[in-house]
Amino acid sequence: MEYIKNFNVRNDRNLTMLVDFYELTMGNAYLENDLGNKIAYFDMFFRRVPDGGGYCIMAGIQQLIEYLTNLSFTHDDIEYLRSKAIFSEEFLNYLENFKFSCDVWAVPEGNPVFPNEPLVTVRGPILQAQFVETMVLLSINHQTLIASKANRICRAADGRTVMEFGSRRAQGYDGAIYGARAAMIGGCNSTACTIAEQMFGVPSSGTMAHSWVQLFPTEYDAFKAWAKVYPDNCTFLVDTYNVLKSGIPNAIKVFDEVLKPQGFRPKGIRIDSGDITYLTKKCREALDEAGYNDVKIIVSNSLDEYIIDSVLRQGAPIDGFGVGERLITAKSEPVFGGVYKLVAIEDGDNIVPRIKISENEEKITNPGFKKIYRIFDKDTDKAIADLITLHDENIENEESLMLFDPVYTWKKKKIKNFYAKELMVQIFDKGNLVYDSPTVTEIKKIVDEETEKLWHEVLRFENPHNYYVDLSTKLWSLKHNLINKYSNIYMENK
Repeated sequence: MEYIKNFNVRNDRNLTMLVDFYELTMGNAYLENDLGNKIAYFDMFFRRVPDGGGYCIMAGIQQLIEYLTNLSFTHDDIEYLRSKAIFSEEFLNYLENFKFSCDVWAVPEGNPVFPNEPLVTVRGPILQAQFVETMVLLSINHQTLIASKANRICRAADGRTVMEFGSRRAQGYDGAIYGARAAMIGGCNSTACTIAEQMFGVPSSGTMAHSWVQLFPTEYDAFKAWAKVYPDNCTFLVDTYNVLKSGIPNAIKVFDEVLKPQGFRPKGIRIDSGDITYLTKKCREALDEAGYNDVKIIVSNSLDEYIIDSVLRQGAPIDGFGVGERLITAKSEPVFGGVYKLVAIEDGDNIVPRIKISENEEKITNPGFKKIYRIFDKDTDKAIADLITLHDENIENEESLMLFDPVYTWKKKKIKNFYAKELMVQIFDKGNLVYDSPTVTEIKKIVDEETEKLWHEVLRFENPHNYYVDLSTKLWSLKHNLINKYSNIYMENK
């Protein structure tokens, strides 16, 4: 197995092989049973918003596109699989000549999304549609989780600068890179991850570490040396020794002695420890008294939306936040929980729905080939609800619409004076990319525009209003007919 010994994990990895092993064993079995080309439909969706929130921010489509456009098996991949001695030569030959040919639809990045609605739908030969499961889930789960967390944090900051500082705490280098991308989508103003700027065109930022201050004989010497190098972009980290007795006095001294005589204004100070509210208030007083009321106060140190909201409510005069580990890992709830389920197959020209039944109501899937409409009030331009329909339904020209809770069906609302927007767009057509991905900056703009269309009650952190995701009458009837059909089988076998 020399090919394994020579394998350079970082540089030679083929992401085509980033699959759960059962996707390969099932693929082999599909061929063995002459089912490999059976057309199937899979939905990727999630069941619950992390952190008890009211919404999530869709992200990860660009990385999914990159994966799907580069699907191919190398000679070493085939030899490795052959060495397992469980795959047929027919299957290995299929992989050797693999060409992705599925249709893919998805909700574009930056849109608010909600539980139980399809974020990605894949249609194609079941061997292929099943095979891409892991990367569909990995790409969307990770980035949607981080983008959603970042959006909560940025909303807590209430317009103040938020810098993503999480690279060194991320779960591996891909977690750092794509976490930074997702954080920028969610609303962060910059990232400490330099490669993210290089790859995605987003601004990177950073100042100094405590090691810079520790290197010099005194804190004053450290600040003075920094100011000489960066006079037009000078921010000091003031908590290496003592913020109020050392850091701030030395910072002001260097502002006065080095920057002001040269005609430069300092940019800011950063505090990375201690009682944030108390220290920022005292620092603001000292800076203002010295004539530096334009100097920004930046804070960091294990921040999240709850801490940010709390210190701002206490009156902390903070201009910006550096947020790291609790953002890049979504520490409070680090699993998004998206799933990928078979919802239909084709039998000739007919689409035959499939459903998963469970004693746990939330795990019963919505069957069939579907699409999503977002329903808006024409007067307020606010989103009223999302409506999941079957693919052949069209509600855009309806004059009125009856919405009802899919579980508590007696909860109904007839709406008029609305407009409907179809959310999902086609990404691939028979394996060919038919979608132009927006830039991260453009996606950030989508986030701002679309979250403003949600009621503030949906956006709040604690006990948010439940945003309604309803089923059309046709889809609801299909689902319950299938439930009744399979519940009869269940009862017969009890």
